[in-house]
Amino acid sequence: MLLAATFFISVLLIGGFYLLKRIKTLAYNYVYMSKLPGPPPDGIFIGNMSYLQTSPENLFVRLREAMKNFYPIYKLYACHKIGANILSPEDCELIMSNPAHNTKAQLYDLLHNWLNDGLLTSNGLKWQTRRKILTPAFHFNILQDFVQIFNEESQELVNIFKKECKKSYVNVTPHVTQFTLKTIAETAMGSKLNFKTQEDNDYKQAVYDVGKILLYRLVHPWFVLKFFNFFSPWYLQERKLTNILHDFTKQVIKEREENFDHDALPQEQHDVYLGKRRMAMLDLLLSAKHKDGIIDNEGIQEEVDTFMFEGHDTTAAALSFALMLLACHKESQNLILQEMAEVLGDLHKKPSQNDLQSMRYLERCLKESLRLYPSVFFIARALGEDMKTFSGYLLPKDTIVIMHIYDIHHNPDIYPDPEKFDPDRFLPENSQNRHPYAYLPFSAGARNCIGQKFAILELKAAVCAILANFVLEPVDTPETITLIADIILRTKEPIKIKLIPRSN
Repeated sequence: MLLAATFFISVLLIGGFYLLKRIKTLAYNYVYMSKLPGPPPDGIFIGNMSYLQTSPENLFVRLREAMKNFYPIYKLYACHKIGANILSPEDCELIMSNPAHNTKAQLYDLLHNWLNDGLLTSNGLKWQTRRKILTPAFHFNILQDFVQIFNEESQELVNIFKKECKKSYVNVTPHVTQFTLKTIAETAMGSKLNFKTQEDNDYKQAVYDVGKILLYRLVHPWFVLKFFNFFSPWYLQERKLTNILHDFTKQVIKEREENFDHDALPQEQHDVYLGKRRMAMLDLLLSAKHKDGIIDNEGIQEEVDTFMFEGHDTTAAALSFALMLLACHKESQNLILQEMAEVLGDLHKKPSQNDLQSMRYLERCLKESLRLYPSVFFIARALGEDMKTFSGYLLPKDTIVIMHIYDIHHNPDIYPDPEKFDPDRFLPENSQNRHPYAYLPFSAGARNCIGQKFAILELKAAVCAILANFVLEPVDTPETITLIADIILRTKEPIKIKLIPRSN
């Protein structure tokens, strides 16, 4: 009896100690975070929730207004969670260049039902191990082989556009989404999609639909927590969509594993070839499972889910915006064609990796498009230690910091006349004195995008194929599109362009 009473008292004391410690930490954080400027709260516990709970297009506009009103930093909070919104490249460098701040913020818990602990959402040793496994999948020699697939799929996209171009305009977004999904499946997963099955098309739609639900959870922050999400009005629909997404990738994994030759695994660790055959990303994961035992079936599922999403959706958005901007700027189209003629000789010649890398003006156009419309327009981290911002505010350890890439890219002090499409911003003489963290379409630091070279080569190959066959004329313009907040940067409606067959 005495022993039980002693144990009970001990539990109460320990629990009370940790509760007091937690309250002290929250109070400490609140004192320092309350010093940050920001939109007026509705109440001490409600915070800025009414500011955030609006339509996706209005939310996007409000976040941009906050940049103008509160630069270089402001707070948003709900309940006991306060987020520091970062708007300056100087503070981004303090965060992204410090390994102590590599942990993704709690916001990414929204993605766990779908992506679980893949490379995007994982932290610590798990992230380091996965990054080491996957890095060879984007080796220079691998990308060289992938260019052939980029060209083949780009030609398929051109063939679709040839059927569509008789219309007064073409909704390019769904077509380029199919293009990028087929490309990531065939290159990274070694799986060829034909979109003759309903499952292929269901996957594309599910990505869009689940993004809307995740945004709803984000602006109703109690639904970020797994327990409370059970009571969300969208809980069952999210589960249904997640099952569609998982069923699709499970089939991709199953088909690849059935054709995977375990006996042909390379002897050297992290070889990127199986004999003369390229080793796809999924092959590397299967190799790590069968040869090294450092990943299991669940881990493979996490990474395939992550890369099927990130490898197609962000690139599709980037290509849609780039085509719209080129349609609006005929002089840039002509300069790209001139560069293609100089590098390729024949506009219809399929470019090699060296050819694509030689197209510097095309690269500047794509960089400027990604400046104006970064697919990943914000990144969130949890501070691993106290940090003093460039402007002098102290942000305590564990603070959620949200780096607004879109706002940095549109800062007129960094990019004069920021809404203007000007590829020459990225001439060496014009960019050499720019802050290194003022351009972040692929993030930066240790957690930068592993597939950025892959994405640029894919975008270049697609633009070359399209411009070799079509003159682009504007239907949608930067003034007519409506940008919305989502898990990536999207437009409210698909982007429309007029495609005119190019005469030989």
